[in-house]
Amino acid sequence: MKKVRLMSLVGVLALLSIACNTQSESKDAATSETETSALAVNESTPEAPETEMPATGNEPGIQFSEASWKAHLAKAKAEKKIIFLDAYTSWCGPCKLLQKNVFTQKEVGDLFNKEFINVKIDMEKGEGPELAMQYPLEGYPTLLFIDGDGKVVRKVLGYQTPEQLLAIGKDVKGGKI
Repeated sequence: MKKVRLMSLVGVLALLSIACNTQSESKDAATSETETSALAVNESTPEAPETEMPATGNEPGIQFSEASWKAHLAKAKAEKKIIFLDAYTSWCGPCKLLQKNVFTQKEVGDLFNKEFINVKIDMEKGEGPELAMQYPLEGYPTLLFIDGDGKVVRKVLGYQTPEQLLAIGKDVKGGKI
């Protein structure tokens, strides 16, 4: 009986997510969309793009590197930086919302581009499945902060607001920012 209720709740949240995913100019509507969709973890919204757009370097927000995982680890070790890994999937609604509403924020980008090596990997493609075995995940999105030796410094599960992600980034850096 609990499974039926849970599945019904997930279905209702998915419908709310779709209904709230209409384009709106107001910030309140964007906030409502974020809150509703964040509750529907792992539910895809049809209007969201299936693939992530690569950063051009001229856009505000986090600039993600597309090098190999080994290259990221070597760079992190050489520069004494932490890797910020966005472990996502193409079907994950909250993952898409992070990309659209959080990673694109100037303040978030300013901090993360300066302090971290930023990587996002679809955990079902390319190096993703291997990394998912190395760093077991409980759900999507999972945000990992990993040192140059490949050890997880911090693991955060689920959608984060820009303010939450900024606080987490500052905390990982030990408040030295």
